[in-house]
Amino acid sequence: MEPLVDTLIEDARWDAFGLEDLAEEAARATLAALGLAASGFEISLLGCDDRRIADLNADYRGKPQPTNVLSWPSDERAADEDGAAPDLPDPGPEEMPEELGDIAIAWETCEREAVEQGKPLRDHVTHLLVHGTLHLLGYDHIRDGDAALMEGTEVRILEQMGLANPYE
Repeated sequence: MEPLVDTLIEDARWDAFGLEDLAEEAARATLAALGLAASGFEISLLGCDDRRIADLNADYRGKPQPTNVLSWPSDERAADEDGAAPDLPDPGPEEMPEELGDIAIAWETCEREAVEQGKPLRDHVTHLLVHGTLHLLGYDHIRDGDAALMEGTEVRILEQMGLANPYE
């Protein structure tokens, strides 16, 4: 079985944490919940630190500060109508899977948020990986209807993974 997530670790704390396996689990659960076969897709993930994600955030969003997770979908998949489901991609063949896009996640911000929210770091990171994967699939939270759809989808996926609702 080919991995769904191609992980690049820039911060060794992510290696010790087991980011690669957790990302694979979260991405597979997200695709399965949406009825997509993981074998036809590929995601690139960068496990980095706050400095690196702040640079990326400045370059791509004009916000020169760290954030927890960033995502860059390979294609525009969002629905035109607020609250409507995105146009999900078709899988590619096993030898050339459909690239969904890139995700970057920052250690310090994730760790700080987990402590502030009184959550296990593993649960918080899992939520952010599901969140980032949903962004790659066209989900967003800018418009109210889209935000409700995305949040509900996250909660359902995390529940299927045995994790608590992160919004409670």
